[in-house]
Amino acid sequence: MNAKTPWLDYRERGSRGATRFMKWLALRCGRRVARLLLVPICGYFLAFSPRARTTSRQYLALALGRAPRFTDLWRHYFTFATTVDIEVKGVDLLRRTLARGRGCLLLGAHLGSFELMRTLAPEHELPVNVVMYEDNAANITGVLNPLLDPALRTRIIVPGEVDTMLRISECLARGELVGLLGDRCAGSEKAVMCRFFGREAAFPQGPLLLAHSLRVPVMLLAGLYEGGRRYVIYVEPFCDEPAGDRAGRAAWIGEWAQRYAERLEHFCRTAPYNWFNFYDFWSRSPR
Repeated sequence: MNAKTPWLDYRERGSRGATRFMKWLALRCGRRVARLLLVPICGYFLAFSPRARTTSRQYLALALGRAPRFTDLWRHYFTFATTVDIEVKGVDLLRRTLARGRGCLLLGAHLGSFELMRTLAPEHELPVNVVMYEDNAANITGVLNPLLDPALRTRIIVPGEVDTMLRISECLARGELVGLLGDRCAGSEKAVMCRFFGREAAFPQGPLLLAHSLRVPVMLLAGLYEGGRRYVIYVEPFCDEPAGDRAGRAAWIGEWAQRYAERLEHFCRTAPYNWFNFYDFWSRSPR
């Protein structure tokens, strides 16, 4: 089954000039001053983004188990705006996996700023490649890219291109890490229906299909903003050795997609304001 992609209709708001000003302010005056300016900015977007506000309210009702208050909506928006610092726990787990001469898929979600993991490659000496749509967040990407090592920018793999699968396969064959998100379907990508917060939601088959076909291990990543300056991406084992033949592949993907949805729900309940899918996540119907 294929899934519709309503999230592609939600384009990045704001201007690149404003993003650059925020970067300048943070570098010149410090994070605390920059955070103060986020207060009116978040107020503006909370007031003038009715679709995102509605979907935020819908999601928070499920994650919190109660009707969200205005302060909950505010915290959701503010968390989204402030997750720019990052720390990773579980680096040793990744190193042990790569030491076996195998590449590894890093399966994340729109739970924190997953795309910033590529900035950690020099610090931790990890060969990190990221599959991501740069155009969907062109403002922030355009501001951050000049701050990165140019070599890291070549490690972005754009999904849906002619050579996408080839590049991913080559990275894994070299024993590198490939990070990709498992919570949004794109275009005609096949989807599997999973129980998520007690309701049916479509999750992409692509990441698990890739792991099964190439027989590479999969790690889960969850980015959690924990207040103040503490923002952590946790790495945990997920699927060490995809098994089964082609005939049983669909059942294997269905089982592991459900496991992924369950872990994602766990992290959402642990840190509900870190979920950054500001569209109706449950509206995607198979076709």
